[in-house]
Amino acid sequence: MPSNHHHQKHNHDHTHGVVDPTLLTTQRGIWAIKWSFLGLTITALFQVVIVSLSGSVALLADTIHNFGDAATALPLWIAFRLARWKPSRKFTYGYGRVEDLAGVAIVLLILFSGVVAGYESLNRFFHPQKVEYLGAVIAAAIIGFLGNEGVAIFRIKIGKEISSAALIADGYHARVDGLTSLAVLFGALGVWLGFPLADPIIGLLISATIFKIVWDSGKSVFTRLLDGVDPEVIEEIKHAAKHTSGVKDVTEVRVRWLGHRLQAELHIAVDSELLVEEGHRIAKEVRHQLLHHLPYLSDATIHVDPICASGKEHHRITDHEHDGLPAHSHH
Repeated sequence: MPSNHHHQKHNHDHTHGVVDPTLLTTQRGIWAIKWSFLGLTITALFQVVIVSLSGSVALLADTIHNFGDAATALPLWIAFRLARWKPSRKFTYGYGRVEDLAGVAIVLLILFSGVVAGYESLNRFFHPQKVEYLGAVIAAAIIGFLGNEGVAIFRIKIGKEISSAALIADGYHARVDGLTSLAVLFGALGVWLGFPLADPIIGLLISATIFKIVWDSGKSVFTRLLDGVDPEVIEEIKHAAKHTSGVKDVTEVRVRWLGHRLQAELHIAVDSELLVEEGHRIAKEVRHQLLHHLPYLSDATIHVDPICASGKEHHRITDHEHDGLPAHSHH
């Protein structure tokens, strides 16, 4: 059952049973994607005009990358849309993991843009062509920087608001793109000063930057795919659970990603003499405290053990035989 807690950023006020926070975050994410896509597309289209006039391969590399960056909005948009679908009998956890697949698609798109930009820059390095309209190239570089920096600030801000690692990463990616646009400016200045190879060399440097982005983004995406989390998250969950009245111990905590939020599973130990109803009440309060204080959680499943039988060793089933099967155990 998903969380029904809506958290305010600056205080601990919250409401119950009003709105699913996942719906709010995905709507905000889709809104951010639409506007950033529009901004990058306008920037890239302006650069296309200047590339066709000037023949600058450095600007071409930057333009290709900006189009690739705009294209990353598509898998993110699909992911956020699917995340709004309700769980089904077949997909019982919902469709939040589609965001991870979107991350893989984004990395592949960035890689493709890097290969194309690198090829064009190498070709121009060995077959130089005159770069014209240097003033227009410089103007396009400055506009490329401003367009990417604006999108970066926007994506990072919204990404932090909704705890979307994919959107935040895409924001930092746009910020690096802005710096590569400034590199185009230095390439144009180099040509103006009499170094015609400055243009393809800058193009190759931009391509190298793109490949670095691919490496860093790939590590982040595949860590998420394998449910990698910051160990501090585990400690925060343990701390919140242990400080709930009636909890004697927290013996096991596991968390996994569902889109841009986490789902937790933990074992708590309570007094062995408690009635089942009282143990259930404590488990509900633990879940309430977790969802209240840790807004990155989408839900938490609480397993209650008596303090006299808590820990993994009490959940192992020793070697046994049944149904004619060889002796075996369940861990």
